Amino acid sequence: MVLRQAEPTLAQLARGYPILAITGPRQSGKTTLARKAFPGQPYVSLEDPDTCAFAEEDPRGFLARYPDGAILDEAQRCPALFSYLQTRVDADQRMGRFVLTGSQQFGLMSSITQTLAGRVGLVQLLPFALQELLDAKVSVGSLDDMLLRGLYPPLHDRPLAPEQWFANYVMTYVERDVRQLIEVQNLSLFQRFLKMCAARCGQLLNMSSLANDCGVSHKTIGAWLSVLEAGYIVFLLQPHHQNLGKRLVKTPKLYFHDTGLAAYLMGIRDADHLSIHPARGALFENFVICELMKRRLNQGLAPNLYFWRSNTGEEVDVLIEQGDKLMPVEIKSGQTFTSGFLSGLHRWLQHAGDKALPAHLVYGGDENMARGGVSVHAWHGMQHTPAP
Repeated sequence: MVLRQAEPTLAQLARGYPILAITGPRQSGKTTLARKAFPGQPYVSLEDPDTCAFAEEDPRGFLARYPDGAILDEAQRCPALFSYLQTRVDADQRMGRFVLTGSQQFGLMSSITQTLAGRVGLVQLLPFALQELLDAKVSVGSLDDMLLRGLYPPLHDRPLAPEQWFANYVMTYVERDVRQLIEVQNLSLFQRFLKMCAARCGQLLNMSSLANDCGVSHKTIGAWLSVLEAGYIVFLLQPHHQNLGKRLVKTPKLYFHDTGLAAYLMGIRDADHLSIHPARGALFENFVICELMKRRLNQGLAPNLYFWRSNTGEEVDVLIEQGDKLMPVEIKSGQTFTSGFLSGLHRWLQHAGDKALPAHLVYGGDENMARGGVSVHAWHGMQHTPAP
């Protein structure tokens, strides 16, 4: 069993909130975490049609079956329950009674904000963090193996081929959620859109270019992106707003929550192909940013990550905002460290002045070191970087 870093956070939140919510992508381990963290609570899946119908038609009778609380899986499927949950926890303010899980950010979060505001402790659970697997002595293979397989739990606790698993994941989950959230007239166009997004992994978001390549309107691209964000398939990394004496790019960058899914959508099928693929650097950058994000989300905190890029092309891959200070992190996929890796960091440090915290570099090699005033971290040694 892999110990999830979010489990202590859930235990802490359970002491201060009557309801806990675990949201995140499908197959990220939400149900497993909820049942492990709260083994004494009954488990109820609202994906079961009969159970969901009972909860919708008689919410009082449904909740009466669980006077001491329960784990309600895929809770967004039964929005009628939320008002009755509010009444129940207001009348009996025992902490940590109900645990809600959900895969659709829009459905679960909108119900929480409308009826359960102030009563819910929230954790967003992404696929495994690399450190979780390393701590559990689970082999992830080489860097290219890990980028190709990704970090979804089923691909590390079952003998599954990534290509087959991702094909089923896209068909059974991504496309189903799309149909539930918006009406897609042409599913093949949406599939093309998914692949176009993967091809742009780590790039500045250009919605007009996406619309032209997919043959749909700018408005449609916006709606489809919102669905992918709601389903925790992609996320947008925002540029940092502070000028630092430079005109800055104001467009976000597009990333996937898992490199394995992005690689699959790019048509990469083995580690040898990935090792020479032009998108390898972008996938490695995507991986590092996701790992930094997971460390924050697993603590129940909002992400505090940005990137910095001037209109002349100067760039730092990640800025971690800590109060009024900024910690720069550069990401290089090369396995051999060279002093050129540090040039962007050194330029940014000159602009930032006293706003800058110590700089870090994560690269594709195996050795941790300090060079030129920068802490250099191997890809599998990211636990030594300061927490975001």
